[in-house]
Amino acid sequence: MKISIIGIGSVGSAVATAVKNTGLAHEIVLFDRDGVRARAAAEDLGHAAAFSYDVKITAVNTYRAIRGSEIVIIAAGANQRPGQTRTDLLHANVAVIGDIVPRVMAHVDPKNVKLIIVTNPLDVMVMLAQKISKLPPSRVIGTGTMLDSARLRTILSRQLSVSTQSINAYVLGEHGDSSMIAWSSACIGGLDLATFCKQTKITLPMTTRRTIEHRVHNAAYEIIQGRGATWDGIAGAVADLVRCIVNDERRILTVSVADGVGDRFLSMSLPRIVGNCGVIGTLMPRMDATESAALRRSAKIIRKNFSML
Repeated sequence: MKISIIGIGSVGSAVATAVKNTGLAHEIVLFDRDGVRARAAAEDLGHAAAFSYDVKITAVNTYRAIRGSEIVIIAAGANQRPGQTRTDLLHANVAVIGDIVPRVMAHVDPKNVKLIIVTNPLDVMVMLAQKISKLPPSRVIGTGTMLDSARLRTILSRQLSVSTQSINAYVLGEHGDSSMIAWSSACIGGLDLATFCKQTKITLPMTTRRTIEHRVHNAAYEIIQGRGATWDGIAGAVADLVRCIVNDERRILTVSVADGVGDRFLSMSLPRIVGNCGVIGTLMPRMDATESAALRRSAKIIRKNFSML
């Protein structure tokens, strides 16, 4: 499979490495307006590939070279700096997506291509990319709250002394400050959270849950403060999404796709079945009244941000 990555900054480079390490691409095209940076990244990644999978890695600064790509990953745009929210990037990255998507669509097969959006604010960029590309919403996929949900499972794993692989718990809504945790549908080893805690004699009071929510919401800000940007986590999420698509795994991922028309047009993260054709189905987990209200608030914020374009 040929996969192209648009934007080879810190995030795009990490995404390229993670995708290469899946072993699922026979060719990876790295596009960046800075040809020197793209060539350097391709050389470095090509050297690394000598120790793992035999992948053709090409650096380009013309969109013609992405022809034949079945997946195009858009990681270009301004990244969060210390003190910024994802929404602060809105207007700068609207221009980026508005420039890139038409150029991509001019050189790919619209009947087969899947776009993976990484650029923030993620949900608004997914809506914009879908409208510009005119692709079916199922094939314009944002990584959404995949990373947020992974952060939640990691924190819970440490709190409950159980592997992340045994935890099903989701962060939903905006990939941003208004995201919410669906505590009511969280389960561990087939048990709901309350039953698991009772059987293992572990307490998870509301104060602890609020601390966990705070840590999930602020994880990116803490990482940015410490190292300037986040890239490894999101790269892992992209690689997992690519794996799910290429292998037609039909796993449930909290990705973001655009649904509805008119005033109901919205992209936000919900548990979705993902396979070779993109998003195959959307699920609505069990939520209590407070959680449902939080999800509606998150949706309202996304719509408001989209209306500002």
